Amino acid sequence: MKKPAALVVSLAAIVAATMPALADDFPSAISVSGEATVSAAPDLAQIDAGVANDAKSAKEASDANNAAMGKVLLALKGAGIPEKDYQTSRLSLQPQYAPNRSTGANPVVGFRASNRVTVKIRDVTKVAGVIDTLVSAGANDIGNISFEVTQASKLLDDAREQAVADARRKAEIYAKATGVTLGAPLSVSEGGAPMPLFKGRMAAAPMAAPAAVAPGEETLSVTVNVSWAIKPKEQ
Repeated sequence: MKKPAALVVSLAAIVAATMPALADDFPSAISVSGEATVSAAPDLAQIDAGVANDAKSAKEASDANNAAMGKVLLALKGAGIPEKDYQTSRLSLQPQYAPNRSTGANPVVGFRASNRVTVKIRDVTKVAGVIDTLVSAGANDIGNISFEVTQASKLLDDAREQAVADARRKAEIYAKATGVTLGAPLSVSEGGAPMPLFKGRMAAAPMAAPAAVAPGEETLSVTVNVSWAIKPKEQ
């Protein structure tokens, strides 16, 4: 009757002896995320502008559209925009159909030709003036105006340092609350691609009054995930 008791004691001793080894296989760590944002005024604007023309035949619509876009391109050149900063982004020629009738036949009644150009403006203070130039030259479809920060990579490097500092601050709070101290970092990773939290955009329509443009400010956000080894607090 005494042997089972001895067996239980032996098993308990074996488990106790193996627990440190198991603990060594699973090192303890504190893992947190750090965040940081940086803001800057945009230094580049991009405008999407176009002209559309309707005519009875495809050739008439195409010829009228080519002439209209030619005036727009000349106006851009006259406004001092380098040729490398404007590029055709869309060109189309589509038939126009009569309204659907009970007969089910939709005859072609004409054609619409359209041509769009994307313009980069490297001085955002001139955006309103360029829009007025485009409208005066005959552009009848302007929109998708965006503002960007061309030196975003340098700003993001500053944000990364701030994000790591934010992660360490959080880790130290957890370490203090749990009675341990931080060791060396075990891993650092960036959480997804850095993205702007806000990019200023405005959809503009041709108007008689001067265009009102507000570039605003662009904010970039970075998140890092950091794990620190921990050790018992020294007494």
